[in-house]
Amino acid sequence: MLHFHIISLFPESIEPYLKASILGRAQASKKIKVSFYDPKDFTRDRYGRVDRRPYGGGPGMVLEPDAILRAAQKAIGKRKVEVIFFSTDGTQFDEPMAAKLSKKKDIVFICGHYEGVDARVQKILKAKKISVGPYVLTGGELPAASLIDAISRFVPGVLGKAESLEASRVSSPDVYTRPETLAWKGKKYKVPPILLTGHHAKIEEWKRKRRRGPHKSPEA
Repeated sequence: MLHFHIISLFPESIEPYLKASILGRAQASKKIKVSFYDPKDFTRDRYGRVDRRPYGGGPGMVLEPDAILRAAQKAIGKRKVEVIFFSTDGTQFDEPMAAKLSKKKDIVFICGHYEGVDARVQKILKAKKISVGPYVLTGGELPAASLIDAISRFVPGVLGKAESLEASRVSSPDVYTRPETLAWKGKKYKVPPILLTGHHAKIEEWKRKRRRGPHKSPEA
């Protein structure tokens, strides 16, 4: 079982998503496990504060290292874990990385908020810096949920069929279902004729070409 440990001030922001649909069933069947650790439960501050003003000035607040490290220590315990630190200068997350991470037993996600997490946390934990794209979000919770979703798909038994993995089947960027002809606002949109022929070899070849070539309109 792959155990995801999420250090977050706002677990309620992603918990419903992780409990729903495929990921929810994966947890129920013990293929994966998700645990949350709120830094506010680990701070030494008597008022429960975990955000501090940044040295050197600047807008916003920075999450203090002590509370984050104590939460991480609780998550890690004596296990050998992979720690992920979300950062705009991190390695771009991709499908091969998801497949590799799915082989781990425990993964800890450090979810920043406000202006981020004290940089010493990443150094102390020897965490892997990862970016989910060339943009900035208000917190690390959405990146954590995205990684959990992508990684879990490679865990055996999480998907109903192994061929559901995009990399292991011939797929096209466009998929269709009934009706054969969709009437919408005075126009008709048809399913590509090749998909109605029942000729599996030709259909698979069509999918391969669509996957390699530029995206075309549904009428194509």
